[in-house]
Amino acid sequence: MDRVALRGLKARGHHGVFPREREEGQTFVVDLVLSLDTRPAAADDDLTKTVHYGIVAEEVVDIVQGEPVDLIETLAERIAQQCLKHEPVREVEVVVHKPDAPITVPFDDVTITITRSRV
Repeated sequence: MDRVALRGLKARGHHGVFPREREEGQTFVVDLVLSLDTRPAAADDDLTKTVHYGIVAEEVVDIVQGEPVDLIETLAERIAQQCLKHEPVREVEVVVHKPDAPITVPFDDVTITITRSRV
């Protein structure tokens, strides 16, 4: 399996369990690794035989900016399911970063990492 990675996709969303998170929003960062066979696309130099990472990036940003959820686990699942709608994608790893999480002690980042594949 080959991998196409998108790192550091940034978007503002209103996700979280606290009212302030829902009202003010915050920046979320998403990393993706899409697993697929790129040989057909490479053999024919044909974008239609691979995943268009520009479109995937736009879809991910739309999800982050879209309907609020309480948990970043739910956000990651929505992103994974959207990525798997692209026919060539067989598996996806999604990392959602919440660098401004409402934690009362010093920290660098909070992340959730999930891997989903076609059944």
